[in-house]
Amino acid sequence: MFKTLKNAFKIKEIRTKLLFTLAMLVVIRLGSQLPVPGVDRNYFAQWFAAQSGDAFNFFDAFTGGSFLNMSIFALNITPYITSSIIMQLMTIAIPKLEEMQKEGEDGRKKIASITRYVTVGLALIESTAMAVGFGRSGLLENYNALNVITVIVALTAGSAVLMWIGERITEHGVGNGISIVLIINIISRIPQDIAGLFEQFVKGKPIALGVVSAAIILAIILGMVVLVILLNDGERRIPVQYAKKVQGRKMVGGQTTNIPLKINTAGVIPIIFASSIMEFPIIICTFCGIQPTGIWAEIMKGLSSGNWCKIATPQYSIGLVVYILLVVFFAYFYTSITFNPLEIADNMKKNGGFVPGIRPGKPTSEYMTKILNYIIFIGACGLTLVGVLPFVFNGLFNASVSFGGTSLIIIVSVILETIKQVESQMLVRNYKGFLND
Repeated sequence: MFKTLKNAFKIKEIRTKLLFTLAMLVVIRLGSQLPVPGVDRNYFAQWFAAQSGDAFNFFDAFTGGSFLNMSIFALNITPYITSSIIMQLMTIAIPKLEEMQKEGEDGRKKIASITRYVTVGLALIESTAMAVGFGRSGLLENYNALNVITVIVALTAGSAVLMWIGERITEHGVGNGISIVLIINIISRIPQDIAGLFEQFVKGKPIALGVVSAAIILAIILGMVVLVILLNDGERRIPVQYAKKVQGRKMVGGQTTNIPLKINTAGVIPIIFASSIMEFPIIICTFCGIQPTGIWAEIMKGLSSGNWCKIATPQYSIGLVVYILLVVFFAYFYTSITFNPLEIADNMKKNGGFVPGIRPGKPTSEYMTKILNYIIFIGACGLTLVGVLPFVFNGLFNASVSFGGTSLIIIVSVILETIKQVESQMLVRNYKGFLND
């Protein structure tokens, strides 16, 4: 990675893109410190600390502390991520959007434009809920129409600006802009979390115990990073042979290629969906000021990840079982709507391609589906392990950190993808130089 960056800085064009990306990241972090006008930040910090569950910790980790500080970037890029997922699902359900997607570059531009409008709409809804819901409880210094509107406009504009910055990084920077905007906020919390772990397990302990504790923490973090890299890069390749065809007086085709099926086919989406569903009832009750009692209070405690794996209250860990089942379910569900073996098999058949030993058409589709089901299960198990380990350590040792399974998968995946894009840009530049010579 460091060698790639060193070589990239030697090339003026790529160096300019890297510096532009770095400048945009500085702007993001500066904006994360600008408070929304009319907001009592001390009240919000106290409210956040008083929450017994982890429903908002997940959101705050994605915003790099902007949510806790109630800055103009408090909503961060999450409305865009949500709208992108919605549009991806709607593309499968609505034929008109599916046609747009198949139109090539023009169709993708139209979908991207719709996604922007949906993003602003979601940001407007979320900022309104925050301004009204929290404002009534004392978030605003003066709860009146002007201050409510000011907060709504500031939060919506902040989310729109981050979306714009992400697109500019994609266009003028190293690419992958939205993902880079997301991980810079997650990474910004890591020093604080490392300091917290040091204070809790190392500082003030006997030297031998402190060294052992530090080694265990480092080994766990490195082990999870390695597991995420294996999940991200692991794939099963299905060999494909294309039959030779006669064009004029020549025989063309006959080449051998493969279809790479990634082990973690759904990426981090299953964990995000599962976490969102588990936290949704808690967030709704918090915004509406509802205090569940009796059996409902126990159910809410079971939904909160902060209560899982605790020896004193093992009954709440049933929520962890539900969480694992949701992760596995969404791994299969999301893959089923984004990967169509029948369509791939039909395209292979039209182009004279076939899997050796398997008849073209429906048998090929059934073969790929069978392989895919095995792969999804393996990927879901690995994804579950990465997602659950932080909850286990939090419950057993009270080691709460923001760079849990979800954040770690996003960080590693985006860094690896960004490095690949930089390498590809360097390769293209070398090809251009060779052709010019």
